[in-house]
Amino acid sequence: MSIVIRKATAEDAVQILEFVRALAAFERAPDAVTATVEGLIRDGFGPHPFFECLIAQCDGQAAGFAFYFFNYSTWAGRPGIYVEDLFVLPEYRRLGIGKGLLKRVAAIALENGCRRLQWEVLDWNTPAIDFYRAMGAEFLDEWRNVRLSGEALDRLATCSDPGVAGAGR
Repeated sequence: MSIVIRKATAEDAVQILEFVRALAAFERAPDAVTATVEGLIRDGFGPHPFFECLIAQCDGQAAGFAFYFFNYSTWAGRPGIYVEDLFVLPEYRRLGIGKGLLKRVAAIALENGCRRLQWEVLDWNTPAIDFYRAMGAEFLDEWRNVRLSGEALDRLATCSDPGVAGAGR
Protein backbone atom coordinates (compact mmCIF):
# COMPACT_ATOMS: atom_id res chain seq x y z
CA MET A 1 0.00 0.00 0.00
CA SER A 2 1.40 3.35 -1.10
CA ILE A 3 0.13 6.54 0.56
CA VAL A 4 1.03 9.88 -1.00
CA ILE A 5 0.07 13.29 0.37
CA ARG A 6 0.40 16.13 -2.08
CA LYS A 7 -0.65 19.73 -2.54
CA ALA A 8 -3.92 20.05 -4.44
CA THR A 9 -4.05 21.76 -7.82
CA ALA A 10 -6.93 23.36 -9.72
CA GLU A 11 -7.35 20.03 -11.52
CA ASP A 12 -8.34 18.53 -8.15
CA ALA A 13 -11.32 20.87 -7.68
CA VAL A 14 -13.88 18.22 -8.69
CA GLN A 15 -12.36 15.74 -6.22
CA ILE A 16 -12.20 18.38 -3.48
CA LEU A 17 -15.90 19.11 -3.94
CA GLU A 18 -16.66 15.38 -3.81
CA PHE A 19 -14.79 15.18 -0.48
CA VAL A 20 -16.67 18.24 0.83
CA ARG A 21 -20.00 16.63 -0.08
CA ALA A 22 -19.00 13.31 1.49
CA LEU A 23 -17.97 15.12 4.68
CA ALA A 24 -21.27 17.03 4.76
CA ALA A 25 -23.18 13.76 4.40
CA PHE A 26 -21.13 12.24 7.24
CA GLU A 27 -21.86 15.30 9.39
CA ARG A 28 -25.61 14.85 8.74
CA ALA A 29 -25.93 17.96 6.55
CA PRO A 30 -25.85 16.65 2.97
CA ASP A 31 -27.90 19.53 1.57
CA ALA A 32 -25.79 22.28 3.17
CA VAL A 33 -23.06 22.35 0.51
CA THR A 34 -23.45 25.21 -1.97
CA ALA A 35 -19.79 25.32 -3.06
CA THR A 36 -19.02 24.81 -6.74
CA VAL A 37 -16.02 23.60 -8.69
CA GLU A 38 -15.74 27.05 -10.27
CA GLY A 39 -15.77 28.72 -6.86
CA LEU A 40 -13.09 26.38 -5.52
CA ILE A 41 -10.88 27.10 -8.53
CA ARG A 42 -11.45 30.86 -8.21
CA ASP A 43 -10.89 31.00 -4.45
CA GLY A 44 -8.11 28.46 -4.02
CA PHE A 45 -6.04 28.52 -7.15
CA GLY A 46 -6.11 32.11 -8.39
CA PRO A 47 -3.59 34.90 -7.79
CA HIS A 48 -4.72 35.42 -4.16
CA PRO A 49 -5.87 32.06 -2.78
CA PHE A 50 -8.11 32.03 0.28
CA PHE A 51 -7.34 28.41 1.14
CA GLU A 52 -4.89 25.59 0.60
CA CYS A 53 -5.62 21.90 0.31
CA LEU A 54 -3.78 18.61 0.55
CA ILE A 55 -4.94 15.44 -1.18
CA ALA A 56 -4.13 11.99 0.19
CA GLN A 57 -3.89 9.14 -2.29
CA CYS A 58 -3.74 5.46 -1.49
CA ASP A 59 -2.36 3.32 -4.31
CA GLY A 60 -3.15 6.17 -6.72
CA GLN A 61 -6.78 6.59 -5.58
CA ALA A 62 -8.05 9.75 -3.86
CA ALA A 63 -8.56 8.78 -0.21
CA GLY A 64 -8.91 12.01 1.77
CA PHE A 65 -8.09 15.67 2.10
CA ALA A 66 -7.13 18.47 4.46
CA PHE A 67 -8.53 21.90 3.63
CA TYR A 68 -6.96 24.80 5.55
CA PHE A 69 -6.09 28.48 5.62
CA PHE A 70 -3.79 30.79 7.55
CA ASN A 71 -5.04 32.98 10.39
CA TYR A 72 -3.34 35.22 12.93
CA SER A 73 -3.25 35.31 16.73
CA THR A 74 -3.06 38.85 18.06
CA TRP A 75 -2.25 37.50 21.53
CA ALA A 76 0.67 35.39 20.34
CA GLY A 77 1.62 37.84 17.60
CA ARG A 78 2.10 34.88 15.27
CA PRO A 79 0.30 33.23 12.36
CA GLY A 80 -1.55 29.98 12.71
CA ILE A 81 -3.44 27.52 10.56
CA TYR A 82 -7.11 26.71 10.77
CA VAL A 83 -8.11 23.32 9.37
CA GLU A 84 -11.57 23.81 7.90
CA ASP A 85 -12.00 20.20 6.78
CA LEU A 86 -10.18 16.94 7.40
CA PHE A 87 -11.81 13.90 5.84
CA VAL A 88 -10.84 10.37 4.86
CA LEU A 89 -13.21 8.16 2.91
CA PRO A 90 -14.54 5.31 5.09
CA GLU A 91 -12.80 2.57 3.12
CA TYR A 92 -9.42 4.24 3.75
CA ARG A 93 -9.79 4.90 7.47
CA ARG A 94 -7.44 3.34 10.04
CA LEU A 95 -4.56 3.35 7.56
CA GLY A 96 -2.82 6.42 9.01
CA ILE A 97 -4.09 8.78 6.30
CA GLY A 98 -5.84 11.22 8.65
CA LYS A 99 -2.79 11.42 10.88
CA GLY A 100 -0.57 11.80 7.82
CA LEU A 101 -2.67 14.72 6.57
CA LEU A 102 -2.59 16.47 9.95
CA LYS A 103 1.13 15.77 10.29
CA ARG A 104 1.76 17.45 6.92
CA VAL A 105 -0.39 20.47 7.86
CA ALA A 106 1.54 20.70 11.15
CA ALA A 107 4.82 20.68 9.21
CA ILE A 108 3.49 23.42 6.90
CA ALA A 109 2.54 25.42 10.00
CA LEU A 110 6.05 25.17 11.43
CA GLU A 111 7.64 25.93 8.03
CA ASN A 112 5.64 29.18 8.02
CA GLY A 113 6.39 30.24 11.59
CA CYS A 114 2.95 29.27 12.88
CA ARG A 115 2.64 28.30 16.50
CA ARG A 116 -0.92 27.06 16.44
CA LEU A 117 -3.01 24.56 14.50
CA GLN A 118 -6.71 24.73 15.18
CA TRP A 119 -9.92 23.01 14.03
CA GLU A 120 -13.39 22.02 15.19
CA VAL A 121 -15.02 18.65 15.74
CA LEU A 122 -18.68 17.85 16.28
CA ASP A 123 -19.41 16.78 19.86
CA TRP A 124 -20.98 13.49 18.73
CA ASN A 125 -18.00 12.43 16.60
CA THR A 126 -16.33 10.35 19.31
CA PRO A 127 -13.95 8.46 16.99
CA ALA A 128 -12.51 11.79 15.81
CA ILE A 129 -12.42 13.17 19.36
CA ASP A 130 -10.51 10.10 20.53
CA PHE A 131 -8.16 10.39 17.53
CA TYR A 132 -7.41 14.05 18.29
CA ARG A 133 -6.92 13.37 22.01
CA ALA A 134 -4.43 10.60 21.21
CA MET A 135 -2.37 13.17 19.27
CA GLY A 136 -2.34 15.54 22.24
CA ALA A 137 -4.94 18.01 20.97
CA GLU A 138 -6.37 20.40 23.56
CA PHE A 139 -10.14 20.87 23.67
CA LEU A 140 -11.27 24.45 24.31
CA ASP A 141 -14.69 23.74 25.79
CA GLU A 142 -15.00 27.18 27.36
CA TRP A 143 -14.95 28.86 23.92
CA ARG A 144 -18.12 29.10 21.84
CA ASN A 145 -18.11 29.15 18.06
CA VAL A 146 -19.87 32.20 16.68
CA ARG A 147 -21.04 32.63 13.10
CA LEU A 148 -22.79 35.40 11.21
CA SER A 149 -23.99 34.47 7.72
CA GLY A 150 -26.78 34.88 5.20
CA GLU A 151 -29.36 37.56 5.90
CA ALA A 152 -27.89 38.38 9.32
CA LEU A 153 -24.53 39.15 7.72
CA ASP A 154 -26.21 41.24 5.03
CA ARG A 155 -28.19 43.19 7.65
CA LEU A 156 -25.14 43.97 9.75
CA ALA A 157 -23.04 45.00 6.75
CA THR A 158 -25.71 47.40 5.51
CA CYS A 159 -26.85 48.65 8.93
CA SER A 160 -27.49 52.39 8.98
CA ASP A 161 -27.70 52.58 12.79
CA PRO A 162 -25.61 55.64 13.79
CA GLY A 163 -24.73 53.86 17.05
CA VAL A 164 -22.79 51.22 15.15
CA ALA A 165 -19.19 52.18 14.40
CA GLY A 166 -18.56 52.17 10.68
CA ALA A 167 -22.28 52.10 9.83
CA GLY A 168 -23.10 53.01 6.28
CA ARG A 169 -19.64 52.32 4.90
